Amino acid sequence: MTIRRIVPNLTTKSPEAMAENRDFYGRLGFEEVMDMGWVTTLASPSNPTAQVSFLTHDETAPVIPDLSVEVEDVDAVYARVLASGAEIVHGLRDEEWGVRRFFVRDPDGRVVNVLSHRR
Repeated sequence: MTIRRIVPNLTTKSPEAMAENRDFYGRLGFEEVMDMGWVTTLASPSNPTAQVSFLTHDETAPVIPDLSVEVEDVDAVYARVLASGAEIVHGLRDEEWGVRRFFVRDPDGRVVNVLSHRR
């Protein structure tokens, strides 16, 4: 299994707060690489896999995940996680913004968004 990147997902209270976070983290050297209104992702220009996302909500899921893990083959990971008996919080699905993903709860209760970009 190949892990491509891991992104902390930080909940923010409003689009205004998201903009404040973008400005704050911009001063640390991050640049905006995605803004979908409800989620903004910032990345290091010198290491694009070093990222942080800010979310006001999740567009299709019941919760905001604590962490996103991009993998090479989300279907294989989903099968392995499902077989383990772990709690699936948001089932495997294709999203309109080009990812295939599911959410699973870790042993400490954190929700992990596991995804692959569709080709």
